[in-house]
Amino acid sequence: MENDEIMNLYPLVFEPILKERIWGGTKLKSYLNKPISSEITGESWEISTVPNDVSVVSNGALKGKNINELIEIFSKDFLGETVINRFGNEFPLLFKFIDAKEDLSIQLHPNDALAKKRHNSFGKTEMWYVMQADTNSRLVVGFKQDSSKEEYLSHLTNKTLVSILNEIPVKKGDVFFLETGTIHAIGAGVVIAEIQQTSDVTYRIYDWDRVDKEGNGRELHTDLALDAINYKQTASKIDFEKIDNVSNTVVECDYFKTNLLPLDGIYNWYKKQDAFTVLMCTEGQLELFFDEECFRLKAGNTILIPAVIDHLFLKGNATLLEISI
Repeated sequence: MENDEIMNLYPLVFEPILKERIWGGTKLKSYLNKPISSEITGESWEISTVPNDVSVVSNGALKGKNINELIEIFSKDFLGETVINRFGNEFPLLFKFIDAKEDLSIQLHPNDALAKKRHNSFGKTEMWYVMQADTNSRLVVGFKQDSSKEEYLSHLTNKTLVSILNEIPVKKGDVFFLETGTIHAIGAGVVIAEIQQTSDVTYRIYDWDRVDKEGNGRELHTDLALDAINYKQTASKIDFEKIDNVSNTVVECDYFKTNLLPLDGIYNWYKKQDAFTVLMCTEGQLELFFDEECFRLKAGNTILIPAVIDHLFLKGNATLLEISI
């Protein structure tokens, strides 16, 4: 690219990568206006560098370029020095919206060490922000009490695993932080925003005895999971402040920091560290102004602010997740 183009990074929107799932539905279209064409769309990958699922820019002069090309061209102007120092030229996070029409499988993710050894991948620390929840919906997160490999296997064999797991009723605005090794499942009737390490490694341990139209169950990963599970009881639900026009800290871990920004009116946004920032709009609508250009966002939109951009002007009534490294 020409040097003058290299200087012109701007807020970037990406084409959603839509995923059909056996448990998916249609809320990604009806609720978040995604261009789905199936009755079982479960996920919209908003920003991804997972192999074969690399996000492509949908706006502006860089339209058509994928995120790996942007990293190659712009390097620290795009990622930020903080990110490059830790992850090199790898984009370390994956952003999704998820619609669970039915219960997801009960599953867990390995830590960095196991994932590297077995799959040459990052582990998968993640968080959920509940955007919408039907009446009586719930999530499965961890054990009710400290367990053990032996107790777990006994219940798994007898199909009574759920009896020792923590089922938590949920409502809009609830947040859960899931460290690697935590058994979990998103329950039916829930739409969430998910922020996670860049990884597609999942160990599925129970799938509610579901079968597809050919009568086949999905693959389970019983043996792989045994050494990856955290058998201790975990406290995963997060309490946090929700002050208007303030970046309220929600989750801060080794892999990402997520703030909640309830926007009411006008807000001057300033970069807080030398890293890219991602804004996910979970409710309402707003205008984002940068360099005399206006970007209109509403619930279900995700936008990436390259590291080189240090100031934006926001206007509207919306709820935003603000994620960085």
